[in-house]
Amino acid sequence: MLESKRHNRPMPKPPSVPAASKALSAPQKVLRKMGLDRDIDLALHLPLRYEDETRIVKLRDAREGDTVQIEGTVTACEVSFKPRRQLLVTLDDGSDTCVMRFFSFYPSHQKSMAVGNRIRARGEVRGGFMGMTMMHPSFKTTGGALPEALTPVYPTVAGLPQTYLRRAVLTGLAHADVTETLPAGVHSPDPRGLWDLRASLQFLHHPTPEVSMAELEDRTHPAWIRLKCEELLAQQLSQLTAKRERDRLRAPRLSVHPAGLSERLLAALPFALTGAQQRVTAEIAQDLARAVPMHRLLQGDVGAGKTVVAALAAMVAIDAGWQCALMAPTEILASQHFGKLVGWLEPLGIQVAWLTGSQKKKERQAMLQAVSSGEAALVVGTHALIQEQVQFKQLGLAVIDEQHRFGVAQRLALRGKMQEEGMEPHMLMMTATPIPRTLAMSYYADLDVSVLDELPPGRTPVVTKVVSDSRRDEVVERISAQLAQGRQVYWVCPLIEESEALDLTNATQTHADLSDALPGVMVGLLHSRMPVAEKKAVMDLFNSGVMGVLVSTTVIEVGVDVPNASLMVIEHAERFGLSQLHQLRGRVGRGAAASACVLLYGTPDGGRLSETARERLRAMVDTNDGFEIARRDLEIRGPGEFLGARQSGAPLLRFADLSTDGHLLEWARALAPEMLDRHALLARRHIARWLGGKSEYLKA
Repeated sequence: MLESKRHNRPMPKPPSVPAASKALSAPQKVLRKMGLDRDIDLALHLPLRYEDETRIVKLRDAREGDTVQIEGTVTACEVSFKPRRQLLVTLDDGSDTCVMRFFSFYPSHQKSMAVGNRIRARGEVRGGFMGMTMMHPSFKTTGGALPEALTPVYPTVAGLPQTYLRRAVLTGLAHADVTETLPAGVHSPDPRGLWDLRASLQFLHHPTPEVSMAELEDRTHPAWIRLKCEELLAQQLSQLTAKRERDRLRAPRLSVHPAGLSERLLAALPFALTGAQQRVTAEIAQDLARAVPMHRLLQGDVGAGKTVVAALAAMVAIDAGWQCALMAPTEILASQHFGKLVGWLEPLGIQVAWLTGSQKKKERQAMLQAVSSGEAALVVGTHALIQEQVQFKQLGLAVIDEQHRFGVAQRLALRGKMQEEGMEPHMLMMTATPIPRTLAMSYYADLDVSVLDELPPGRTPVVTKVVSDSRRDEVVERISAQLAQGRQVYWVCPLIEESEALDLTNATQTHADLSDALPGVMVGLLHSRMPVAEKKAVMDLFNSGVMGVLVSTTVIEVGVDVPNASLMVIEHAERFGLSQLHQLRGRVGRGAAASACVLLYGTPDGGRLSETARERLRAMVDTNDGFEIARRDLEIRGPGEFLGARQSGAPLLRFADLSTDGHLLEWARALAPEMLDRHALLARRHIARWLGGKSEYLKA
C-alpha cells in the first residue's frame, strides 16, 4: 500500500515559469526572456550537444586530447601561487594519476575535493612534463549509479546555469501536452516510419549511449525527423490558414479596359515587353479583376524590368478610378522609380506625386493635398507614405518594392490607408533578390509568386574578377582605361568612417585617394549620412555623365540605373553577403558596353580568407544567374537574409534545414490542406503548440 502511494505521488512542480502574478526568480526571468514560457517551449528547447557520463575510463586507457570521465581518490589538494593562483588537485584512479587545475575556484571546491574523497571528473586529458592534466574539469563527489543516457548541454545565456535549465526542461517535458496531432494513418516521409512525438522528445533530451553520434549531429536520426516534420507542418498550416483568411476579405474589382491606359502605355514605351513581363502582367491583371485582395510577390533578377510591370498594374487601378501607391525603402530607390514613372505617365495625363521625409513643408503640403483629393493618381515615396497625415481618396493598389526591408507593421500601415469600410487594397510586393524554390514554398507559402526569369534584350553579361587588394594600382589603371573610353565607374566601400574593430578603408579616404590618382576626373562621394539635397546633387552629376567615378557605400545597392557605367569595384568584397554582392554587380551591364565587376579582397595580417568568404567570391565568378546565386546563398547562410523583416515576431525554422529537408517540406505542404479541410481541430492544436501567438506576422 505504501509502495503504491509512493509511485502515485504527483511530481513536484518545475522550476519553470510560474503564473505572471507571482514574483519571478532571476533564472525564471531569464527563461521568460528566452521565450521559454510554456511547458511545451521547454520541451522543444533541445540540446546543443551531449556529454557522455555513462561510463568511466581508466587513465591508462585515455589518450591525449580525449574528453573522458574518470573516477578516483584525491591524494593531494593545494593552492599554488606559481605562476598564478590556482587550485591543484591530484586524482589517483588506481591505473595512473591526473592533476586537475582550477584557476577559478571557491572554498567549497577545496572542501569537496579534500584528500581521501572519491571524485568523478570529466574533461579533456592533456599530456605534459608533469604527467596527465585536466583544465577546469566538471566534477562531483561519487555516489550512485552511472546515468543510463547521455547528459544534455542546452543553449543558454548568462544567469541561467545548466543545472537549473536541465531541471526546468525535464519538468517541462513531463508536463507538456504532446498528444498526437497528426491524423491517424498519415503517410511517413521517412522509410523508417514516424516516431511518436513524446518518444522523440524523450530520446533527444536523453539519448542512449549506443546512439550514432553522426545521426544526432547531422539531425538524420528518426527522432530528429519527427521534430522537423512537426515544425514544417506547423509552418505550412499557419501559412495556409493566413492565405484562406485573406481570401475572405474584399477588394475592388479592377478590370483592364480595352484601349485604356495599359494599352496606351505599352504603345508609348520605347521597348517591347519580354515574354516573362507579358506573362507576369497577365497574372497580376487576373488577380486585380477579382474581388479578393491580391497578395502577390513579384521576384526578378537585377534589371529584369519589375518597374514597368508595376506601372502596368497601376494603369489598371487608375483606369478603374482608384489610386496606386508605390513605397520603396530608400530615397534613392524611390527617386529612381519616380523619375521613370513620371517620364512614362505624365505624357498620358497622369499626375505622379512624390512623398519623402526630407521634403520642404510647402512642397509636402501640396503633395498631401493632391493625394487626398485624388488629383494624384499614383503616389511614389518612402516610409513617408504611411505617416498619419497621408490620406488617400481611394487607394486600390499598394506596391512595395524591396519588401523584405519593411517590417510587418509598415506593410500593415500601408494597407490601412484604404478609406472604404470592410475593404482592403490589392498588394504587389517586389524583390530583386530571387528566392530559392524551397524558401518560397515555406516562408512565402501564403503568397502567390510571379517570377521574371528573362532579362530584356541588350543587357550585356558582366565579367567578374576576384583581385587581391595588393593589386589595387592595377585596378586604378583599369579605371583610367574605362574613363578614356567615355565610360563611368562605381567604387563601393563597406564603411563610411574608420573603425578600430575592422581594418577597412573608408569611403572618405578612398574618395581622396582616387581624386589624387585620377587628376582631371570628377570623383564623387555618396553615403547615407549626407543631406538629401547633397545626395541628389551627386546622383544628378553621375546620371548626367559629368561625374566619372562615384565612390559610395551600399546606398547604391538597389535602384541606381546608369547605362554608361561599365565598371564596378567592390572593396573588401569578402565582408559582403552574396546577395548584396549580386545586387551591387547589377548596377553595371545596363548598356551596350562590355562591363566588369572587380571584387577587391583583403586579408587580415596577410592571412587567408575564411572558407565562407571564398565560397561567396567563387559563386560570384561562376555565375550571373540570380537564382543560382540565391540558391548558393541559402546554402551558405540560411534563410535570414532573404526574409528580412517578414518574420518580425516569429522565429525562423529551428530544426529543419531547407537545403537538406526538401522532401520533408513537400510532405508537410501536401498534408496541410488535408488537415485544414478534414481535421481542423488537430490543425489548430498543432499550430498553437508550435507557434503560440506568433503567427500574427502572416497578416502582412
